[in-house]
Parts: sequence; C-alpha cells; structure tokens
Amino acid sequence: MTLLFIDFRILDIVDIFLVAILLFALYQMLKGTAAINIFLGLVSLFLMWQLFSALEMELLTEILGAFISVGLVALIIIFQPEIRQFLFALGTPTFFSKYGKKFRFLKPLLSTTINFGIDPIIVACKKMGEKKEGALIVITRQNELKQFVDTGDTIDAAISTSLIENIFFKNSPMHDGAMIITNNRIVATKCILPVSKQKLLNNAGLRHRAAMGITEVSDCVAIVVSEETGHISYATRGKMNFTISLSELHDALTSELNITTEKDKK
Repeated sequence: MTLLFIDFRILDIVDIFLVAILLFALYQMLKGTAAINIFLGLVSLFLMWQLFSALEMELLTEILGAFISVGLVALIIIFQPEIRQFLFALGTPTFFSKYGKKFRFLKPLLSTTINFGIDPIIVACKKMGEKKEGALIVITRQNELKQFVDTGDTIDAAISTSLIENIFFKNSPMHDGAMIITNNRIVATKCILPVSKQKLLNNAGLRHRAAMGITEVSDCVAIVVSEETGHISYATRGKMNFTISLSELHDALTSELNITTEKDKK
C-alpha cells in the first residue's frame, strides 16, 4: 500500500488565506445588490465543474468548462458597475483606512496635510444654515477631481465667507451644483457630481446623494447644508454624517484634512 503525501507549503496557506479574503471582500461589496445572486451562482457553477472533473464525468465537465471559458467576458460585462467602483476605491489613498484598519503602519505614507483655514467655510455654513440656503462644498485632497471641475464654471478665487454665501444665494446663477475647493482656492462652482445609490434618510435630498457619491469615488470631504432644514452634514469615504454641530464640523475637518491647530502646536 502506497501512502500519498500532499506537498503542503506555507505559501499554500498564504494563497488560501488571500483567496478567502478576496472572496469575502467581493461578498461584502456585492451584498445587498442584485449582483450577489449572480456571483453566488457563478461560484456554485465553478464548484460543480471542479466536482465533475474530479469524478471524471467527461461530458458535464466539457460542457461546464466551455461555459466557464467564455464566462470571464460575461462576468466583466455583468459586474461592470461594481468593478468600476472597486477600482475607483482602490486608487484612492483612503482605501486602506476604509477596508483595513490594521494597516496603521501605512498611515504616514498615505496621509497628507492640507494647508488652509477652515473657519471661513464653517462660518459660511452657519449663516447659510440659519437662512436655509442649500449648499454643497467639496474639499479635495490628493485627488483634485479635475474631471468634475470641468463640468462647472471655473473661478479660481480665494476662500471667503462672503464669497461662499454669494455663490449659494438662492437667486445666484451659480448656486446650483457643487463648489470644489483645492489648495486653499475655490476652483469651480456649478459642478456636476455622481450620486450615490445607497439608501438615505427620508429628509436627505440630491445634495446629500451627490456628497456621498463623490466621496465613494475619491478621497475628498463633502459638506452639505440642507435647504429644507438648514442642518449641516458632511460625507467622507461614502458615509454621510447627518445633522452635526459647528464644533463637530470643525473637529471633523481638522481631523480629516490633518490640519494642525494652535492647541496641537502647544
């Protein structure tokens, strides 16, 4: 009797572990969408193909093998929106902070410091909230969102409370759309942003969806002033933080943009 020994290396364990992580990440990304059923069906089909091959059932193996051989192209077509969203997320510096909190040793390499004052923005949001004037302000980080800047009107102006208020004044021709701020400058207004497909609260409007949508595909911070309630919210990494106070907005911007305050310097 011959004993069969399986040549099992440490790299094989790592290989299995990485494949498990990849499958779990795909499941988490597709969970709650119609694509999850297709994904599970394809996984089941692949497992059946492997089983029939091991049992040497040649006819079924050939049929399923022919289907799987052309299935990659169909897979790309079916999952095109999900693949596009994943590649967008993978290309942003916030990917590791969103999907892997254990990668803390990469934080010094991925983080950047934004050098500008946030007080004019906060004061403008306060005044617009009191007057219930809607606003959508996007503050860029490493990704300057040039493809979205091109959809609006370029102005390239210094940040000031009065200018932000005038732009989002209800009768202003520039109040509709988003304002994009880059490198301490208001670079454009009336910009068109992608909207999120996530479920939101009943009182959340198109501005909130656009704020979430742009933070799903980039590393920016988006601030929203509700035209209906006057409440202030902000979004990062595809997550909306509703109805925050001015102090919470200040702390959030300071943390997200790595701004050094006077308190930190002491």
